[in-house]
Amino acid sequence: MRPFSALAAALMLATALPLSAQEARVHMTPADIEAASYPGAGDLPPGQSALTAKLQILLDRAGISPGVVDGFRGGMSESAIRAFERKHGLAQDGRLDPHVWALLEQHATAPLTGHYTITEQDALGLVDAIPTDYAEKAKMASMGYTSVQERLAERFHMDERFLAQLNPSARFVAGETINITVPAKPSREKVLRIIVDKASGRVAAYDATGRLVVDYPATVGSAATPSPHGSHLVEAAVIDPDYTYNPNINFKQGENDKVLRIPPGPNGPVGNVWIDLSKPTYGIHGTATPSRLFVNQSNGCVRLTNWDAQELARMVVPGQTIVDFLDPGVSIAEVTKPVEPTPMPAVAAGAVTGTVTGGGTADAAEAALLPVPIPATRPVARRLPGQSVSAAADPLAAALNQATGTAAVQGTAQPVAN
Repeated sequence: MRPFSALAAALMLATALPLSAQEARVHMTPADIEAASYPGAGDLPPGQSALTAKLQILLDRAGISPGVVDGFRGGMSESAIRAFERKHGLAQDGRLDPHVWALLEQHATAPLTGHYTITEQDALGLVDAIPTDYAEKAKMASMGYTSVQERLAERFHMDERFLAQLNPSARFVAGETINITVPAKPSREKVLRIIVDKASGRVAAYDATGRLVVDYPATVGSAATPSPHGSHLVEAAVIDPDYTYNPNINFKQGENDKVLRIPPGPNGPVGNVWIDLSKPTYGIHGTATPSRLFVNQSNGCVRLTNWDAQELARMVVPGQTIVDFLDPGVSIAEVTKPVEPTPMPAVAAGAVTGTVTGGGTADAAEAALLPVPIPATRPVARRLPGQSVSAAADPLAAALNQATGTAAVQGTAQPVAN
């Protein structure tokens, strides 16, 4: 059994504490979140707070996913702050400070909360329950949502219990207007490099210039079924895939020793997204339990929240996007060039000519984001026929348009591991 790094162990412990004490919630309203402010010193308060909820929403808007918005200080929020600090060239201690807060507040130009009126469509396709046994899953027609509450929590990047907390009297039925948090609309930039860092539990995606586009929390493999090593190509990206369980190739679940086809849906073994890699049976995918990314383990693959996996699936380029799995002890910062520290907004406000702290230029800061040279052993990018992105309605975009008043990826690959 391979030992966890000290950082990984600390992150898992920090996340497990709030999850094991979910009853320790504070009274919180949307107005509390809007009014929350950083006192100017110290870290986030322990437990749940409106300040942490606000921080999580702002991180989401900055392209640094905190996982679920739940208002709890924990491992995922800490890892997101570290990723935000890395993006801006700051010391990566995972703690809130005046510099981090000032940069995050630049994403607070629009309300952080809003109202959403539930529609009849929100109640379509629900299932009574999701069994644990794969053989029972295979008998079902869909791995759909089990409630309107679960569906809307995922749509707005919220923990399901936190959505209920902001709506204590809600029945979650059509025609009812509820309080929600307002995340960023999904990014549609193209990413050509993805870095997977198991130790920090983060997945970072870069565009053709080496600029960080998005950064997500992730579950990466396990001691029994570790993730791949080295570099691999994205072969396809599929929304709502079937899942093929094959105990002869991957792992054995319960007493199931036969190949099973499990229908698609957000509560399936790989959530509702599969990004297929050139390493057979491995991929990047969603999860049915987004609040437990740093608690659960995966069967070798990279597990994201469903919404983060959907966003990433629509940004990868099959046959061209390369996924680099870092070796143990190597961090994302070590395989990308140092980033020029982003100045405090009060300083940056006067820098309309493109100057940055330290006498550099905006172009120099951009150049600093370029990754270090890649070993010649990387897979060669290539174009794959028959795998393309087609336009379709994006429920989040439509819901945000309503609250504040996309494209589906298609392919032929089927996941066979998670």
